Amino acid sequence: MQSALKRITDAGTAGSVTPSSNRSLPQNLAGFGTLAEGLDYAARGVTGFNFYSPRGQLQGVLPYAELRRQAVSTARKLLSLGLRRGDRVAVVAETGPEFMAVFFGCQYAGLIACPIPFTMYIGGRDSYVGRVAGMLAAAKVQTVVTGEDLLGHISEGAARAGARRVLTHAELQALPEAAAKLEPFRVDEDAYIQYSSGSTSSPKGVLISQQAIMSNTRGILRDGMRITPEDRAFSWLPLYHDMGLVGFCLSAAMGQVSVDFLATASFARRPALWLKLMSDNKSTITYSPSFGYDLAARRINGEAVTLDLSHLRIAGIGGDMVRADVLEGFAAHLSVAGFRPEAFLPSYGMAETTLAISVVDPGKAIRIDTIDRHALKHEGRAVPSQGPSARSFVACGRPMPGSAVEIRDGRGNVLGARAVGRIFVNSPSRMTGYYHNDEATAAVVGQDGFLDTGDMGYWLDGEIVITGRAKDLILHNGRNIWPQDIEWAAEQIEPLRDGDVAAFAVENDAGEDEVTVLVQCRMQDKALIEALRHDVSAVVHRSAGVECKVVMVPPKSLPFTSSGKLSRAAAKQKFLSGEIAELSVLRPAADLDRVGAVH
Repeated sequence: MQSALKRITDAGTAGSVTPSSNRSLPQNLAGFGTLAEGLDYAARGVTGFNFYSPRGQLQGVLPYAELRRQAVSTARKLLSLGLRRGDRVAVVAETGPEFMAVFFGCQYAGLIACPIPFTMYIGGRDSYVGRVAGMLAAAKVQTVVTGEDLLGHISEGAARAGARRVLTHAELQALPEAAAKLEPFRVDEDAYIQYSSGSTSSPKGVLISQQAIMSNTRGILRDGMRITPEDRAFSWLPLYHDMGLVGFCLSAAMGQVSVDFLATASFARRPALWLKLMSDNKSTITYSPSFGYDLAARRINGEAVTLDLSHLRIAGIGGDMVRADVLEGFAAHLSVAGFRPEAFLPSYGMAETTLAISVVDPGKAIRIDTIDRHALKHEGRAVPSQGPSARSFVACGRPMPGSAVEIRDGRGNVLGARAVGRIFVNSPSRMTGYYHNDEATAAVVGQDGFLDTGDMGYWLDGEIVITGRAKDLILHNGRNIWPQDIEWAAEQIEPLRDGDVAAFAVENDAGEDEVTVLVQCRMQDKALIEALRHDVSAVVHRSAGVECKVVMVPPKSLPFTSSGKLSRAAAKQKFLSGEIAELSVLRPAADLDRVGAVH
C-alpha cells in the first residue's frame, strides 16, 4: 500500500490540507451504531486528518475517504493471518496514518484494537519494555503491529508476554488480502481496549463497547463541544491516551471534522509550534492538560503578537487538575493574539467512562470557586472564603446527558451541595469492565452499576468541582491534607515549575505519618540547593500547617501517567524502593522533563 504520508487525494492540490467542511455532505454528529458506520459516512466527504512534521511542515494528508480505503484493505490483510473475530491486535499508537489504518481496520475485521504507547517512559528501555509486556499480557494479545523504530523494544515486550506475532506496518501491508467477506463489529459488540492512564506494573485494559464509544462521541460532539460544520480541530495529544484517541481521532471522524495533528514529541520540543499552527490553520478547537498551556505560554515569548488565535472558540482542559492560575496566565499572555478567556472549556473524564463525564458549556466563562482550606480539610465542606487560607478550584461543568453522577461520603450516603465526597458515575459510556479482570472490575463497579472514579469533589450549582484523588489524601494528625495544596504552593517558588513537586505521606520509625515532599532540582550549586530546600519547607508549613521532609531529587525523576498526570503512588513507591534517591550527581537538565512523560 502506498504510504499515506505521500498520498494526497480528495483534498485539492498536492500540499494542501483537507477542507474544514463538507459542502455537499450534511454533518452527522455520531448518529451511527458503530465506528465503522461512522467512517463509512465520513468517507463520503472531503474532510480528514493532516499530519505536521516537528518543524511545522505539512507532512501528510489523509482524507476520510482514503482512510476508509486503507482500513478496509488492512482489515483483509489482518484476516489473512487467520485471526478470529474478537481477537486482540495491539498497535503502537504513533501519530500518523498507519496507526489510523490499523485501528479502523480492526473495526472492519471484527478485531479488538489495543493502542499501546509509542515512546519510552522515563525509566528508559527496560521500563518501557516492561510496561508494554504488561499491557500485551493483560489483553492476551497474540498479534502486535509497530513501526520500525520500536521493533526491537516491542519484540522483547511481546516475547515476555507470550505474544507470538510482531509485524511492522510494512510487513503487514505486504500481506495478501483475505478473500473472506468483511463483517464489521455490530452495535452490540466490543470496539477496543484502552489502557487507563493510571496503569503501572499491572496495567488494566478498559474494554469499551461500540455502544459506549458512540454514546460518548455523540455527547462530546453534540452537547460538549457543540460542533458546527465549520469547525477545525488541532491536537498534539498522544493517541494511546483516551483524550487523544477519543477526543481527536474517533470523535472527529464520527463528526466529519478535519483535524491537524502534531506528534506529542514534536510538541515537547517546540510547545509554541502548537500555537503557531493553530494560528495558520484558523483552528477552532483544541485540548490540553493545564501544563500544556503553561509550557506554550512560557515558550512563545515575543512571537505572541504575530499570532491570530481569534478563531479558537474551544480551548479545552482535561487530563489533570484544572489550574486556574495557569489558565489566567495563558489568557493574559496570549490576549495580544486575540485569544479569548471564554474559549477555555474545563472538563472531567476518564478512560473507564470512555472519556467525557462532564463539560462546561462552550462560551461560558470559567467559574473559579474560592473556598476555606480549613473547612475543606477538617469538615469535608467547600465553604466560600476570600481569606488568607483560601484556595481555588475550577468548576468542570454539568454531567453529560444521560449520565448519573453522585457524590457520596465514606458510608455511601449521597451528599448535597458543597459537601466533599467520592465521585460515582453511571452512564451509557461506562466501560464494559477491565478485560479478563473481574476482580478489578468488581472493585470499582458496584451492583448498582455506578463506577467509583476514585476522585474527590463537590457540587457547585449543578457543576462538578474536582478536589483531587481520594487515594492521594494525606492523613496527618487527624487532618485531611490535599497533596495538591503542598505541590502548588511549592511550585510557585522560582525556579520550580508545574510538575516539579510530589507530596505524600511515609510512615516513620515511630509509626507516624511523615509528610514527604520530592522536589526536582536543576541547580548545581550546593548553597542554592539548600536554600531551595529551606524555601520549600517554609512554604509547606505556611500553606498546609505541617512540618515536612524535603527531598531534592534529580530532574526527570518524578513519574507521570500517560496523560501527563503526576503519579504520586508511583513516586512514593520509587522513593521507598530507592529508585528515586536524594540528589547526588549535580548536572544541568533539559527543559522538557515534564512533557517527556506524556509522549
